[in-house]
Amino acid sequence: MIQDRYGKITLPKGKMEPGETKEQTALREIAEETGIEGEIIEPIETISYQFSHPKHGNMDKEVHYFLVRGIGGNLQAQVEEIRGVEWLEPVEAWRQQIQYGYSNNDSVLCKALKKLGIEVSSDGME
Repeated sequence: MIQDRYGKITLPKGKMEPGETKEQTALREIAEETGIEGEIIEPIETISYQFSHPKHGNMDKEVHYFLVRGIGGNLQAQVEEIRGVEWLEPVEAWRQQIQYGYSNNDSVLCKALKKLGIEVSSDGME
């Protein structure tokens, strides 16, 4: 989990570079923001939302999330873009998501945990 520049708990994400696939973008952004190298296991979910850009006004954003296994690297936050990064046990990741995360990430983390055999609810673990 990362803490973004606004102090909210979230998942790594970013913009696709020319010629990249969604999967390549996901792995690059994870490595850049967290220092962790990964391999994609399977897609989880795609979410869409609007945000307010200071120059361009309301913008639409679509984010593709994947279940990724960490295979190397060293945990280190990309301080230019985020406040912090932390490797968490599933129960703690869910607790922090519910308390400090963006609500549109609830279903992403819930589905990821379910794929790992962990059932959760909005008030904690089941």
